Amino acid sequence: VQLQASGGGLVQAGGSLRLSCAASSGTIGSYRTGWFRQAPGKEREFVAAINWNGGNTDYADSVQGRFSISRDYAKSTMYLQMNSLKREDTAVYYCAAKRDPYGTTRYVRPVEYDLWGQGTLVTVSS
Repeated sequence: VQLQASGGGLVQAGGSLRLSCAASSGTIGSYRTGWFRQAPGKEREFVAAINWNGGNTDYADSVQGRFSISRDYAKSTMYLQMNSLKREDTAVYYCAAKRDPYGTTRYVRPVEYDLWGQGTLVTVSS
């Protein structure tokens, strides 16, 4: 399975963007999928995740209430809707997936994820 992230760009503070992560060469039906981000000079950090059936979502405190993660199973695609963007949201955003048929455990460390897409840059200007 390969993951392809897209949707990044330049946006003003307070604006919105929607990131997409499409899976190809396989299915992510039993995977937990998530988003991480990495700002210059900082470590990669957890942003949000969703389990295989969409019944369990998880957010970092810094994005809770502003970002929303979802999945379209027919398209094997995951989304991250980002609203009320702040300058501190500027980073390269990566999508990731972890085989997780039970879907109830909170996984927030990058090392816990098996598959990674390439990053997409989000820049929030003041």
